Amino acid sequence: MFQTATITPSPVAAAFSGIQWDPLEKLRLTNAEKSLLRSGEDNPVDYTLSNCEDACMYVRALLKVLTESVGPSGPSKRVSNIKESLPAADALQMLYTDPTGVVTHYTIAKLYEVITSIRERKDTSSVSMLTTFYENGKLVDEWRPLLRILHLGGSGDPFAQRGAALCLSYILVVGCPSQITNKRDNFIEYAPVKEALNALISWISSQLQSSSGVNVSLITPALTALMNCPEARLIFVNSGGIGYISRHLRSKKNGNGSKMMMMKKKGNAGASAQQLYELCFCAWAMSYDCNASNEVRLAFARDGAVKALCDLVCSAPREKVVRVALSALRNLAECTSDVVGDNRSDNKKAIDGSIFLSEMISCGLMKSISLMTERQWSDPDISDDVKELNELLHANFKEMSRWDIYENEVLNGNLKWGVLHSDKFFRENCRKLEGKDGNFHLLKRLIALVVSDDEDVASVACYDIGEFVRHYPNGRSIAKRLGAKDAIMRLIDHENIDLQRHALHSVSKMMVQNWAAMQ
Repeated sequence: MFQTATITPSPVAAAFSGIQWDPLEKLRLTNAEKSLLRSGEDNPVDYTLSNCEDACMYVRALLKVLTESVGPSGPSKRVSNIKESLPAADALQMLYTDPTGVVTHYTIAKLYEVITSIRERKDTSSVSMLTTFYENGKLVDEWRPLLRILHLGGSGDPFAQRGAALCLSYILVVGCPSQITNKRDNFIEYAPVKEALNALISWISSQLQSSSGVNVSLITPALTALMNCPEARLIFVNSGGIGYISRHLRSKKNGNGSKMMMMKKKGNAGASAQQLYELCFCAWAMSYDCNASNEVRLAFARDGAVKALCDLVCSAPREKVVRVALSALRNLAECTSDVVGDNRSDNKKAIDGSIFLSEMISCGLMKSISLMTERQWSDPDISDDVKELNELLHANFKEMSRWDIYENEVLNGNLKWGVLHSDKFFRENCRKLEGKDGNFHLLKRLIALVVSDDEDVASVACYDIGEFVRHYPNGRSIAKRLGAKDAIMRLIDHENIDLQRHALHSVSKMMVQNWAAMQ
């Protein structure tokens, strides 16, 4: 169903042919293990993996090399700092100055080659991922150095970490219940696999918490591999994964120019176009679980994923990004909510496609989709998704009042200038900001949006608060009590002239004692 992940070559790959196992006493290899490693170098990988016994012995030898080469002292001193591929002479020199670092890279590259070869074999082959990495129905203990590599100290080792994470992903996924297709494999013990998956996904989530594109590049191969597995997807969702992905997708939006420039100066340029596609692909993969899981629907509704996907469609960075973003949005729009399965004991509205469609409308997706219907797309999937989304959005829009649309804008933080932000609208609707419980929930949300990173959103929030103060009885006192004045006062000296102006106007409206006397 999903794509195959790959890794880029090691920067010291040109030195691999020069590795000699005998001088590397630190690895504590037996003569038999050295012989196996030499055989793996001298023969095609398919020959090395010709039967189960040979495959298991060879993989154990590789994992032992990793166990001995990756110690508690952290990453290698030299190889881990190399960012670009070295020419053969420089790479061979590196083998002499940092043999452990080169051997670590070689072993990970070889392990990835082994895994790729096994995964490409037919299901009827006697050598499989299960027969190679599982013994008597249990994950082999030798996998642990792969996890240790992920937690290298200092600046880490990008190639080693990226490769170890991907290899570990492929090893763990095959041990999940959803991936067991053969009756003979039903005895696989899932508990150790789940424990390792949790550790791997915890590391992936920690990398996604950084705004750096470098950190994102470490995890995208492994994460896309994990998306093939429902168990891994749910663990990732429960670890806050949808929110982390949404943040990186939003960071590509061209909104706050000064902020983006500051991020670039600090080296946090965000995800590249390819990383953007891979992260969007992961969001798309998780959207397939919406029908079956209320947890997944809740995460998509809560963590800003719809806004991030809508922004991608509206900005159209690359056609392949637009394709997966549209497909994810369609999955969300068409998802249903099984109220019985959700065990709802409150009166809150169930999360289903209509909730997501309302948010898409508040994000301005209708206009973009309408324009997209007029284009000729070479990809039939895009045409189909555009057509279906256009119909769903218009059908949902007909059922929404202007207040429903405004409420969605505020709750989702998607404030945009228009007829909903005008004197007439607030004259007619200002009392609705009280909320059903009289706790002014929407007004509190507007006050929170005053400090939004999106300066347009902050400007609209300032205007709306000012209009509430004008038209709601005692609105001035209520806004002040909820902290609106203090929040907006901080923006009066803002570097954005428009935001500064709207903040000043809003505060000025709070200074007027009696608006009725002014009219």
